[in-house]
Amino acid sequence: MSVQRPTTRTEALPSELESPRAKLVYLYLQSAEASIDELQSGLGVKKITLYSILRTLRERELVEKRDGRFAVAE
Repeated sequence: MSVQRPTTRTEALPSELESPRAKLVYLYLQSAEASIDELQSGLGVKKITLYSILRTLRERELVEKRDGRFAVAE
């Protein structure tokens, strides 16, 4: 009898993401593009924190900004 482990979305996270909030933002953006306001209301994270997280994600080329909205880089 084989045992199957449940699959989780965290398996799709880049290994360099260590911050729980960065992981949260990244997972949110995997489901849809979002503006900073949408991220704030959807995640309950302050804008100042989101700007810092998004800057780091963009520097690592994990997230890109398109027409004022953020999305996981392709």
